Amino acid sequence: MRASVLLFLIVGGCAAATHYLVTLGVDWATGIDPAWSNLVGFLCAFPISYLGHRNLSFAGTQAPHRQALPRLLAVSCTAFVGNQLMLAALLRFTPLPLWVALAIVLVFVALSTWLLGRYWAFAHTPA
Repeated sequence: MRASVLLFLIVGGCAAATHYLVTLGVDWATGIDPAWSNLVGFLCAFPISYLGHRNLSFAGTQAPHRQALPRLLAVSCTAFVGNQLMLAALLRFTPLPLWVALAIVLVFVALSTWLLGRYWAFAHTPA
């Protein structure tokens, strides 16, 4: 369990860093609404998240890709909706800049993603 948590933090950190940097890069380069920049960041980070968690964090799983991929996608999309709502609220109701608000949101969402990934998306159901 300890190794799983450590690997989750490493993979999640890489995915979160990708999400964060792509979001800020798209925002800086295009000036589009932060919600759209955030979506691009999420779409770039998801493959890193799935492949990293599949091969490292939950490497012992016997859950087939046809089960784990849609489940982690559901977990990630649900987390992304929460991410978008929290980010929008922070940007609207606080003076925080995008880079601070996004960092807060990504850290907050990480725990729920780990719990759902560990106990649902990559959970092995005996045959």
